[in-house]
Amino acid sequence: MATVIGAGDRSDARRNRAKVLSAAGEAFAERGLDVPLGDIARRAGVGAGTVYRHFPTKHSLVEAVFAQQLGELVASGERRMSRSAPTEAFFGFVLDVIDTSRSRTTICDVMSADASWPRPVLTATVARLHQLLTVLLDAAQRAGGVRPDVGPDDIVALTVGCAAMMTARHDRAAGLRLVRLTLDGLRPSGPVTEARHFRDVRGSAPGPACEECGAVLTVHPTGRPARYCGTTCRQRAHRRRPAP
Repeated sequence: MATVIGAGDRSDARRNRAKVLSAAGEAFAERGLDVPLGDIARRAGVGAGTVYRHFPTKHSLVEAVFAQQLGELVASGERRMSRSAPTEAFFGFVLDVIDTSRSRTTICDVMSADASWPRPVLTATVARLHQLLTVLLDAAQRAGGVRPDVGPDDIVALTVGCAAMMTARHDRAAGLRLVRLTLDGLRPSGPVTEARHFRDVRGSAPGPACEECGAVLTVHPTGRPARYCGTTCRQRAHRRRPAP
């Protein structure tokens, strides 16, 4: 005779699955991905058999945790997009991702990852996250709130770096200040990455430096002091000179 599964049984199963996912997420954040499934079961308050019933392998549990966490970020971004102006929605979403990744560093691995996570559910969730990020970025750029020379992959790399920066600072306020300074570079206030203007390369070099690229120059005992490291930099500097 077939066993009839009632609504109460299904509710219990859903609750147990949610408990396992929550416990696993906390355990992974605290101890990394090598936490034994038995420890996760004890943290969730369920038996090991319950964990294996929902997640037959450790890999499937890890992927389910990641998919849930990324899905929560997608939902947060969609809410921001519907309630806020484009630029505010974009920066708010990026800060959400950074703040979430700060204590869940493995999210960063998934966001920038690839073939190591081939399961359809997780792949689909990562694709939704990237799609949402692209939509938010495009809208913010059209609104004039984000410089036009950055793309979604740049933003992903930036969030990974900012999350690491937040993790490195024990003072959350200090870490957040550095993150905001970094994100300010995305605003269209003019380029800050041109080598000639980004830093005083001549002042920081241990000896004479190329006026174009900042490379340290070889000092010769005779002849006129060199201004450039080679023909390429000399020609580039000459092209930049205003016409007489």
